[in-house]
Amino acid sequence: MKYLLNNNYQNSLKKCLFEIKHQFNNSTTTIHKARNELKIINCSGIDIVVKSFKIPNIFKRFLYTFINKSKAQKSYEYSLIIEEFTPEAIGYIEFYKNKMLYDSYFLSRNFTYDFTIRDALLDDNFNDKEGVFHSFAEFTHSLHQKNIYHQDYSPGNILIKKENNIYTYKIVDINRMKFKKLTAKDKLKNFSKLWAKDNDLKIIISHYAKISNIEIEESIKIALKYSKRHKNMKNMKKRFKGERVVD
Repeated sequence: MKYLLNNNYQNSLKKCLFEIKHQFNNSTTTIHKARNELKIINCSGIDIVVKSFKIPNIFKRFLYTFINKSKAQKSYEYSLIIEEFTPEAIGYIEFYKNKMLYDSYFLSRNFTYDFTIRDALLDDNFNDKEGVFHSFAEFTHSLHQKNIYHQDYSPGNILIKKENNIYTYKIVDINRMKFKKLTAKDKLKNFSKLWAKDNDLKIIISHYAKISNIEIEESIKIALKYSKRHKNMKNMKKRFKGERVVD
């Protein structure tokens, strides 16, 4: 196996890390299950979110063993790079079979959020909807100011906690990130995976453009173009698979 553990947890969670496969398989606290699975596990009094990555096919096993870093390793390393924007990283561990990567886990401290940006986007009567959108625009601006581009900036990956009328944001599912000087179009394209209604996106982009000191109407036009392009591509794939198309 191969692993890395945050120095803050060397004493308290090393045993837990080594036993994570057993603990994960015996836990019933699944919070998300699709291609990958997430569970909350308590170790030494600490609530940990454990992400178990899908076992890769033979080609990707070779790729992650000899050429690229695994998704678990990238998740851990990226969390340390952008630690102010993510739940606290604890570590990652990889297990090998026949000398190639087999399964892997990424561990982070549980962030007790109140809702995701999806809730505000889907509920027309969401409380303080405009305030959430404005603070979300400010959070995204702070990401972009530090040259951070989350390639899966989708509604379920943006967690929000409200305390004393202040919104705190954290991003998850960060194994696909880019760190580069962003153009204005890069920044506006980053909103395209929100699947936001046009009116909601206009509110977000208007505030984003204002604090970014860029032209508001042109920014809205560009962001709407990227949003519609993303929706069209996704719906085309759904039609091809015979799935329900979503507006």
